[in-house]
Amino acid sequence: MDNKERISILIDGGNFYHLVIKKLGIKENDFDFDAFANLLVDGRNVSENCKRFYKGSVREREGDFHSKQLMSEQTKLFTTLSKGGWEIKHSKLRRRIEELVIDSRVIEYKKLKKLGIEKIQTERMREKGIDVKIATDLLVGAFDDKYDTAIVVSSDSDLVPAIDWVRNRMKKKVEYIGFSISNPTEPEKSTKPLMMMFSKTDVQRVFSDIDMRKFIKSPENTLFTQGEDPLSK
Repeated sequence: MDNKERISILIDGGNFYHLVIKKLGIKENDFDFDAFANLLVDGRNVSENCKRFYKGSVREREGDFHSKQLMSEQTKLFTTLSKGGWEIKHSKLRRRIEELVIDSRVIEYKKLKKLGIEKIQTERMREKGIDVKIATDLLVGAFDDKYDTAIVVSSDSDLVPAIDWVRNRMKKKVEYIGFSISNPTEPEKSTKPLMMMFSKTDVQRVFSDIDMRKFIKSPENTLFTQGEDPLSK
């Protein structure tokens, strides 16, 4: 590796949670993002203000202990990352009501039907604008010549236009970090790398669950636990 090569590393926190953290059955605070970043950078020089973590911000709701707990956990995560030199790029979370019709897709739907339940509503929080923030930082960083290579830890296809521009117009390199983590009980929910990124980037690296478990701070926390996503509530 060229130690003079200037690196920008961008981790899509929400995407990373669903692709890795949740599959490993841990919480975000149990994952060593600094050690993982050091592996990706591999001795190269991270440019100033070019080590970024993107995540929707949890907000406490009055009288809701669960939201208070999630906010506390996220504050701890952000504090740890900041101490490690990460710049935290926040995004607003928007509340959305989703309606699920009770039909054959639902386990024991016949019993629910007999109880007169035709549909249920759930509340979910969704990140807004994370892909735009990452794309903007890719473009501005390339235009201002802040990096030679951008390491993108995200499997969001919306980033492809920005990646194309920084590679073809600004002649910057882009490394794609993808993951391959199986879900034995629900194979359709296994994590797979985004194949589109293979043809759109200069370097591609794919990590398995065995690879990622090396970065768990407390391995015992993976036993019978499941990391909880603040966006799922």
